[in-house]
Amino acid sequence: MSHLKSIDHVTYACEKGMIEKWAWFHIEVEGGTLIKRIDDVNPDGKSSMKIWCIDYGNFGIALIEGIDREEKSQVTAFTDLHGDHSCQHVAYDCYSLDKFIAHMKTLGGHPRGDVIIQDDGFGILKQMFAKGFASGHAGEATFPEYCERPRNASEARDMEITFSEMAGEGFYAQVQKAIEENDTTPFFDFKKMPTDWSVPPVQEKTGA
Repeated sequence: MSHLKSIDHVTYACEKGMIEKWAWFHIEVEGGTLIKRIDDVNPDGKSSMKIWCIDYGNFGIALIEGIDREEKSQVTAFTDLHGDHSCQHVAYDCYSLDKFIAHMKTLGGHPRGDVIIQDDGFGILKQMFAKGFASGHAGEATFPEYCERPRNASEARDMEITFSEMAGEGFYAQVQKAIEENDTTPFFDFKKMPTDWSVPPVQEKTGA
């Protein structure tokens, strides 16, 4: 059974001075709606980033742009390596984030940090950021995010209560911590993949 429901949002990293142009593209060309704009997520930090959230109804796009101060922003490091408007991460909506994390860990997966509950611009949610798909500098890595949004008003209230009681660090802080600790380990090590595993046969898609 699939643990993933759909793609929740895609985050693109923009080169310096390009976030406005890509916002224009996603809003005016594609028809998205700007629903959140933060021009400095870490105003007292040695580095930071901008984040603008654009909604399409069934999914969203987040644009980020690095702010360099005493040190280079991890977003700047990412665009230096991958280029402008490069996909930093895709967020997958889970049926149950807790069940998925437990399952993923038994097979060899490694989160970047603890589960966060926050309002990410598209609404309240639980989210977990994984380490990079490949080993290396945490700020330069492409990685997955897994999240869960409330399915009803009761779940939304529970998440909002938890959100108001916790001071969870965002993914910028989690990645920054990994950079400072020189954590270059990847999301999966594949040691628990069975040596006799083979690709299952293709299954035809059933009708709606």
